[in-house]
Amino acid sequence: MKGIKWQIKWAIILIILSALVYILHYVIFRDLHHIFLYLIGDIAFVFIEVLMVTLVIHELLTMRERKDLIEKMNMVVGTFFVEVGRTLLDRLNDFDKNFDEVKDYFIDIGKWDKKDFPEKLEMAKKINYEIDIHKGDLDTLKRFLFEKREFMLRLLENPNLLEHDSFTELLWAVTHLTEELSLRKDLSKCTDSDLGHLQGDMKRAYVILVYEWLEYMEHLKNKYPYLFSLAVRMNPFDPNASIEIKE
Repeated sequence: MKGIKWQIKWAIILIILSALVYILHYVIFRDLHHIFLYLIGDIAFVFIEVLMVTLVIHELLTMRERKDLIEKMNMVVGTFFVEVGRTLLDRLNDFDKNFDEVKDYFIDIGKWDKKDFPEKLEMAKKINYEIDIHKGDLDTLKRFLFEKREFMLRLLENPNLLEHDSFTELLWAVTHLTEELSLRKDLSKCTDSDLGHLQGDMKRAYVILVYEWLEYMEHLKNKYPYLFSLAVRMNPFDPNASIEIKE
């Protein structure tokens, strides 16, 4: 309300000042015809000015702000994969019964062209991921996620992610899995039904994580080839991946 009152006061002051200038003009030149001629012309141009400001300039500024926001979001996504995502994907791969089949889809990502990524992203939605909670090391996964819990919570507080629905969904899925695991003191004593519930949470996080990882790799391929090269050498779907560049 205070902001609105301030704007109304300034509007009244500006209108009064404009009226005083027109009165001064009349007092000096005594020419109403000239005053109304330019007044009507100025009013007519206001509509063109509004059109330029609202539809052209405002749209350009919005596009620039949108571009900056996307860049900030991509920086946050990159931080997530450096700190958590890449290792988490490697941990969850250990639970995938179909990993030998799944890895064949992504093992050669370093050879993909920019035009390959949209097709691969669609394909990633159709892959048969089958999580088996008994296949991997559940305690190791629990410890890793617990160590990264505060980092995940800080990411969720980042306002730049409000427009990145899919990545926010990933953060919530991973955070939920973290809470589910951390609240169970002894995972070895969980019932089959309870383990089945955890398995569902793991699969949810895993499926979204794979898709977001592909989008992240596409971004690196398009914008930062040197970071893409590093990410390829740390490909969690390549059992022979090595950070060292081989001949």
